[in-house]
This record gives sequence, C-alpha cells and structure tokens, in this order.
Amino acid sequence: MSTPPTSSGPQLRSFASTNRFLTEIASPSSLRPGYVLVGDEIFLYDRCRKAVLSTLVPEDFRDFSLHDLDLSETSIFEALDRAQTPSLMAPFQVLFIRNIKNLYGRGSKKEEFAAIEAYFRSPNPQALILFVADHIRIPTDVRRMDYQDKERFDRIRETLGEWCGTVELARVDENDAVRWIADTAESRSVRFDPDAARELADSLGADMMLISSEFEKLLLYVEGKNRVTLGDVETMVLAAKQRSLYELTDAISAKDRPRALALLHGLLNASDGGEDAAIGHLYMLARTFRQMLIILEKNVRDSRAIWQALWQGFRMPPFAAEDLIRQARRYKSRRELTRALRLVARADLELRSSPVNKVLVLERLVLDLCAEPKSSLYEPSMQFAIEM
Repeated sequence: MSTPPTSSGPQLRSFASTNRFLTEIASPSSLRPGYVLVGDEIFLYDRCRKAVLSTLVPEDFRDFSLHDLDLSETSIFEALDRAQTPSLMAPFQVLFIRNIKNLYGRGSKKEEFAAIEAYFRSPNPQALILFVADHIRIPTDVRRMDYQDKERFDRIRETLGEWCGTVELARVDENDAVRWIADTAESRSVRFDPDAARELADSLGADMMLISSEFEKLLLYVEGKNRVTLGDVETMVLAAKQRSLYELTDAISAKDRPRALALLHGLLNASDGGEDAAIGHLYMLARTFRQMLIILEKNVRDSRAIWQALWQGFRMPPFAAEDLIRQARRYKSRRELTRALRLVARADLELRSSPVNKVLVLERLVLDLCAEPKSSLYEPSMQFAIEM
C-alpha cells in the first residue's frame, strides 16, 4: 500500500531532516553529489526514496538510471565506477548503496575510503549516490542513542560525512505523529478527531509505517462521512483493541474494580462481535496473564530483557512492554498469577457451555480477578488455561 502524502511542515521536528533533503534535491543548485541516509525509520526512508525517484528519475528511464546496490554483493570500487561512467541511455543516474556497514568492518579499508575521496573530489554531475545506513537506530531523543550506534554514526560523520550530506532518519516523536495524522487527513478533506489521532499514534507506538497503513484503512472505512472518530480507531485497529485490553489488565492488577468493569464494557462495545467476542477477550486475557507469569518468574525489570524472556510469537506490542512489566510486579507470587489463569479457564468453560448472559460471566470474572485470593479458588484444573 502506498504511503500517503505528507503535509508535515517545518514545525514537525521529526521531519526536519528529511524536509531539508527534499528541498535540496528539488533544485540542481543545492543538490549534493552524495548523501548518507542514517537510521532505520522505514517511513522516512521511503519518503526520501520516493522524492528522489519522482524528482530525478523519470519512470521511462528507471531501468537504465536507477541502481540498487548492496556492498555485500558489489564492491565499492564497482559502485563508484558505475557512478562515474555516464549512461548512454539516461540523462541522470541514481545509486542507492546498502550495507555500508561493510565499509567499517575488519581492516582499515584505506583503499576503499581513498576511492570514495577520489570520486567526490571530482564527482559525476549527472549522478547521485545515496548511502543507506539502516543498521543504525536513532531514537526520538538522540541523547538516548545506544553507545554502539552513536559510535557508528560518529565514524560515518568523520568519513562519508566529509563529502556527503547527512539525513537523519530518526524515530518519529509521538506528538509529531499525531500532528501528521491530523494534517494529512485534512489534506485529504477528512476530519480526524484529536482523540482518535492520539489513540492511533499511541496504540502503534508512533511506528509511522504502521500508522500510515492503518491511516489508509481508516480513510476507506469512513468514506462518505469523511470523519474518523475514536470509535472508528478502536473498531478497525487491532493494536488499539490490544491497548484497551492492557488497560483492563492494568485495572485488574491494581484491584480497581470500577475502572476494570468500565474498561470491560468499553471493550465489548468496541468489538465487532459484541457478546460473541467474549471468547476472544478471554484468550487475550489468558495470554497476557501467562506473559506476566513469565515476566515475574524470570524477574524481568526492563523492556530490553523482555524480548529475551518471551519467545517470538508470544511477545506483546512494543508500546505495552513497560506497562506489562509494571503490572506483573504488582503480583506478589507465582501463585496469584496461576490463580488468575484458573479463573479465566473457569470462565472459558462457562462461556462454551452457552450461558444465558455472556456479559455476566465476564463481569463476574473481572470482579473475581480484582478480589484478593481465597484458598478455594486454587482447586480447579489448569488444563483449559494452558490450552488457551
């Protein structure tokens, strides 16, 4: 799915570096012979790439003028030779060079950097080289950059940065993501309610690639009424539903019965299946309590350790990691969490037995989960909880 056009102006700090890049490539007088795109924010990289192609590479000439090279397969000498050689078939050449971490591996690479320096001292004016450094992660707050990433970035500045412009593809700030949603919707003649934009950004952890994809789905969903509400986001975006569930387990772990019941009804009202979605909510509750049980057993204390403790396919969305660690630590022992799993298993058995009112089953479950443990509640089997 194509990325929607952005209306991000200079007031959005997260887009400032890419905005400067887009301004430079739009004018031959400001275009540099090379750039380094540093960072793993795919949305911003995609934005830069599309701008380069639309500005410098006519669609009819792309087979002859666009080159995607990988330094694990092609040497830097061959890439530079290709850039230096004028094309007989196209007026301009663009080279995207990936895996530049190979330039900074073992050995001094003196010959490689000497060749790069020689090229940029006399570059081909009809060519643009874009080095892609997507092995570096730049957080929203650069002061929190990992030491190893910072060291890698400094080496790029000291070498390629001497000849090339640097474009930072840092993670997008959450407030900027919210503004992007509202501004881009407005440019498409759609009103995106502020609380809906905030929920979309929050539930997807400000991941702009996911946000842009869900944004398009929402605009299709509201076609005709041209307005996106909080309810639309909660209905259409899976992560928003998961977010509501983590809020429910937060209230349960805090023993806050009124808030837990209110959140339960909010989940049911937002579900496509209404009461019939109850089994799905129980599955997610069981999964979440199992995650908390492992977090407690392995004494996980920060979000980095959580990815080692939980295996692939059994992890929570990134936005929920810190919340779930905090919730797990509210339980004093493994016994309390196994009790919660037994209660969920009992409710699951009751729901599958076609009760008169499924909502009452879920309400009783939430009240029991919020209550202090009693010895009689440890008697049922764990079989159903394990299956869930």
